[in-house]
Amino acid sequence: MPNSSLSPLETPAVSSQSSLRASEQFLRFHLLPDTTALLPIEQLTEVLTIPRGQIVPIFQMPAWVIGAYNWRGEVLWMVDLGHLVGLTPWHQEAVSASTYTALVLQASANSATSVSAKNQMLGLVVNRVEDIEWCNPDLIQSPPSSSVTPELVPFLRGYWLKSNGEMLVLLDGKAIIAAMPKP
Repeated sequence: MPNSSLSPLETPAVSSQSSLRASEQFLRFHLLPDTTALLPIEQLTEVLTIPRGQIVPIFQMPAWVIGAYNWRGEVLWMVDLGHLVGLTPWHQEAVSASTYTALVLQASANSATSVSAKNQMLGLVVNRVEDIEWCNPDLIQSPPSSSVTPELVPFLRGYWLKSNGEMLVLLDGKAIIAAMPKP
C-alpha cells in the first residue's frame, strides 16, 4: 500500500520554502568598527568599487557627506554611512584602501513621495559587502534603547537576532535618503 504522507526528509524542505516566501531579501554589509547591517535589496540598485580620487569633495555639507561621484553621467552624492549613523567616520578608520565600496540606494518608487524623490539616488560608502540574507519581517525586533546610539535611531528599522545569536541591524533606506540636505 503506497504511503501518501511526506517523509521526514521532505518536510523541512517544504517548510523552508514556505518561510522563504514570507521572507524579504536584504544585502548584508559591514560598518566599522563592528556593526553588521542590512538594507532591503529592493532599495538598492548596484554595488560600486570607486577609486578614492573620483569622488569630488563638496564643502559646506554635513561631515558625513563625502562628496559627489559621476555615476552613469549623473551626480551621485556619496555618504559615509558609518559616520551618518554615529559610528567611526571613514577618514578616521585605520583603512588604507585605495577604493571605496559603495551601495547605490534608490528612493522607493512605490512610496507616496514626490516625483523627484522617487528618482533620488544616494551612494552609501561601507567597509565591505558580505552577502544576501533572507529575513522574515515578523522576526524584526525593536532594539533595547540602551544598545542604540541617538544618531542611529532615525535610520533604524529594527534588528534581527539570527538563530546563531548574531545580531544584525536593519536600516531604513527611505530615512537615509530623507537625511540628505535639501538644495
